Amino acid sequence: MKVIVDDKIPFIKEAIEKIADEVVYAPGKDFTPSLVKDADALIIRTRTRCNRELLEGSKVKFIATATIGFDHIDAEYCREAGITWTNAPGCNSASVAQYLQSSLILLQALKGINLPEVTIGIIGVGNVGSKVAKVAQELGMRVLLNDLPREDKEGKQGFSSLQTLAKECDILTFHAPLYKEGRYKTCHLADDAFFQSLKRKPVIINTSRGEIIETGALLNALDTGLVSDAIIDVWENEPAINLTLLDKVFLGTPHIAGYSADGKANATRMSLDALCRYFNVQADYQIIPPAPSQPRITADTLSAAYLQMYDPRQDSNALKTHPELFEKLRGDYPLRREKEAYTILNSMPLLSAKDNIPKGYQHTSDNKPPITFG
Repeated sequence: MKVIVDDKIPFIKEAIEKIADEVVYAPGKDFTPSLVKDADALIIRTRTRCNRELLEGSKVKFIATATIGFDHIDAEYCREAGITWTNAPGCNSASVAQYLQSSLILLQALKGINLPEVTIGIIGVGNVGSKVAKVAQELGMRVLLNDLPREDKEGKQGFSSLQTLAKECDILTFHAPLYKEGRYKTCHLADDAFFQSLKRKPVIINTSRGEIIETGALLNALDTGLVSDAIIDVWENEPAINLTLLDKVFLGTPHIAGYSADGKANATRMSLDALCRYFNVQADYQIIPPAPSQPRITADTLSAAYLQMYDPRQDSNALKTHPELFEKLRGDYPLRREKEAYTILNSMPLLSAKDNIPKGYQHTSDNKPPITFG
């Protein structure tokens, strides 16, 4: 069995070489028809577009994308060509929730938003959105949920319309898959009409797909005060992102919200498990992320402890300083660990409305130099 693997997928080399007879590693954007022609399987990320142009005439029978999203796979062509594909649903949901948690803490500490007094609207309540809802509840926020596919399947109870979110929410966060057409279309869901409908000048957060928000519409909403601020991790036209938008947002990061070592390990494991099932291969492998360099944390509040685990400002500063390095910042990202990898030495309250991040508190996230707040 010959497998072509995206060379940015972590923790995979030792395991895949136990499974396959031949393994070729290549950058995701460099997968070509000649490269995949004789391959039996591909293990990819979002940078590889699996369509007729890439796959026609090849031996490929199986594709695993080590990502939640799968809009880079032409499902109709794969069905027509008899190619089975799989994604990794929920693999990085805890990582995105960690990103949201730290971002919300920073909104309170630096923007004066008293989280227990605001309403957050979550658009898309799958694996990621459900965990984000738990984070928001832990922070004392009122939570409204919007998920039309789930509402159609489960009934209206527990869900709110987009119109209700537009009327009542102080923060709106997007966690929906990208659908380009049909009843559940999410491409440019946040367009001019959407922003015009907002009543409370909310903060906009997007960690789902860049195309869900129309860039020009968001820029206009920021300029006219329809939106008070934005936190953007995913962008239209990556890696050639809109620099004006990057300059305006509170936090702008290079599509790394889901980039924890835990999430990546989950995705790699799920992809390999699916490969083995498809080809009926028995293999013994373990995918275990490395321990953080400083697993024991001491801080005055839980919020400060969570920011020691992950503070998105460093990633935002890096992108704003060197936006031309978007792809490198994403591809060479030093994977962080989620909170289960840490021990907090004393029990503490979350950051209160009147608190700020303590002066002199040092961020010592794994693989990153300390920075001092205050």
